[in-house]
Amino acid sequence: MDASPSAAITPDTRTLDDAAIESHAERVRTDGWSVVENAIAPELVDELNDDLLRLERDLGIVPADNLFEGVRTTRIYNLLVHGPIYERIPIHPNVLPIVEKVLDPGLLISSLSSIAIGPDESAQMIHADDQVIGLPKPHPAIICNTMWAITDFTEENGATRLCPGSHLADHSPNLLEHYDSIPAEMAKGSVLVWVGSLWHGGGANQTDKRRVGLAMNYCAGFLRQQENQQLVIPQDTVRRFPRRLQELVGYSIYSGLIGHIDKQNPGKLLLGTADDANLLWDYAKAKIP
Repeated sequence: MDASPSAAITPDTRTLDDAAIESHAERVRTDGWSVVENAIAPELVDELNDDLLRLERDLGIVPADNLFEGVRTTRIYNLLVHGPIYERIPIHPNVLPIVEKVLDPGLLISSLSSIAIGPDESAQMIHADDQVIGLPKPHPAIICNTMWAITDFTEENGATRLCPGSHLADHSPNLLEHYDSIPAEMAKGSVLVWVGSLWHGGGANQTDKRRVGLAMNYCAGFLRQQENQQLVIPQDTVRRFPRRLQELVGYSIYSGLIGHIDKQNPGKLLLGTADDANLLWDYAKAKIP
C-alpha cells in the first residue's frame, strides 16, 4: 500500500476568505452557532452519501434501541477507519479554520460519525455536548462541533434544533424537559458549526425520506476524546494521514506539555515523523524571560 498522504487525500479547495472565517467564528463565540453555506463541493457530498449507504449495507448498520440515538436513526461511528474519503472531513479548509478560532489550533478530533434520521423519527432530547463534563457553567469553549448537510436540512425532515443563547446558561438542560428551539435549516453541502455548550437536538422527521448528516466533532487538546482515536485507528492507517490529520487524532502535544512521551512528540516516536525531538524543552525556553 502506498503510505504517502497523496494516496489517501484529495485536497479540497478553500473558498472562504479570512474575513468570512473570522465572521463565522465570532458568531459561534457570541451566538453559539453559525451555518456555513455551500461549504462543501457537491461532488464530495454525493460521494459521501453513496459511501455511507454502502457502509450501512456492508456493516449491517441498524437503528439503536434507545430514544437518545433514535429508533429510526442509523449511525456509523469511527468513520476514519472506513476509507480515505473520510480523511478529508476533519481537515476541510472551509471548516477547520473556523473551529480552530473557536477553540485553538491544538484541538483534537473528538468523534466522526454519520447520522441518518429516518422517516417518522421523533425529535431527540435537547442536550448540550459538554454536559457530561463536570465544569461550572458558563465556561470557555472546550468543544466545537460541526454537522455536514449531506442532504437538505429542513424543519420537516429533522434539521438540528437549537436553543439560541443557551450556551450562556449556568446549567445544562434536563433531558426530560421540553425547551423552545429553532431548526437549523440549510442546503445540502452546508455546514452547521456550534459550540459544545449550546443546547440542541436532532429534529423529528415528518417526511418519507432520510435526513443525512455527518457529525464532525472537535474538542480542546487537553480533553479526552469521545472516540478513542489512538486505539480505534490502526497505526498503518495513521501513517498514511497528512501530518495535520495525525495531529488531530492525537499524535501531537498540546501547549508543549500534554500528551508527550518521555518529552518526545508521539508523532515522532510512534510514526517516525520528523517532529522536533524535545518540544517540552523548546516550549519551556520560549516561556523563560
